[in-house]
Amino acid sequence: MTPEVKEIFGSPGSPGGSPPAPAALAAKVRTLAPSMTRSMQRVAEAVAGDPAGCAALTVTGLAGLTGTSEATVVRTARLLGYPGYRDLRLALAGLAAQQQSGRAPAITTDIAVDDPIADVVTKLAYDEQQTLADTAAGLDTVQLGAAVTAAAAARRIDVYGIGASGLVAQDLTQKLLRIGLIAHGHSDPHLAVTNAVQLRAGDVAIAITHSGSTGDVIEPLRAAFERGATTVAITGRPNSAVTQYADHVLTTSTARESELRPAAMSSRTSQLLVVDCLFVGVAQRTYDTAGPALAASYEALAHRHR
Repeated sequence: MTPEVKEIFGSPGSPGGSPPAPAALAAKVRTLAPSMTRSMQRVAEAVAGDPAGCAALTVTGLAGLTGTSEATVVRTARLLGYPGYRDLRLALAGLAAQQQSGRAPAITTDIAVDDPIADVVTKLAYDEQQTLADTAAGLDTVQLGAAVTAAAAARRIDVYGIGASGLVAQDLTQKLLRIGLIAHGHSDPHLAVTNAVQLRAGDVAIAITHSGSTGDVIEPLRAAFERGATTVAITGRPNSAVTQYADHVLTTSTARESELRPAAMSSRTSQLLVVDCLFVGVAQRTYDTAGPALAASYEALAHRHR
């Protein structure tokens, strides 16, 4: 079965998927806003910025507040993962209640050129904590579980990533090797494609790309997909090109990019959380073999740490 475009199972607003919890709403907005139209961004920014106020508005009222249409409001709600505007209003009311209960508001952590190093540490630590919390809140555990099941039973696992995402691909590959699985990490696009065409049903291919539009990652994933391998995309853009060739999509979150904090910094943090979750899940499923393999690798390297 090789359709040109696969439907994303459990994608935002898809039937059968559960709406995100109120606490995940702000994370959803941060993750999805870059891929929205400007009118949808206005709706998303309004509901994230004033959940209590927007929860009191009808769909017509929110459309008027944001200078958009009722259809745009409904489309935004669905893109954020809610079946309709009524469900989004319920989530906004829940988020407003959480905020009123004393939860600390988000703070601006832009780093200035003349910031003392202590402030840099504080701001980066906060930023990475927020990125991890957003990623955890927005991660689809059904998709994650399906990816774990496929990887645990795979004959072979290929992992593709370029640049900063390539470092994350290497990290995942190393972990899988240590529990006795056959895994290959590819940051060279030529090798990635020539290996991908050797995959078949029962194999797994994992593409890691924050933008979701990196051609050197999409090409091998497409080749693996067309040959029947189970494909996984780890991306910050759940509606991007890479997801067209993914059976399972795992979404990451990032902080706002700035001059001294490129997107690759926070995207790496969130990607590492996702691959760690994937790895631990696989290790749990294969514990009878993973446990002894991990112990053997520790023993083999012990003398190098004395």
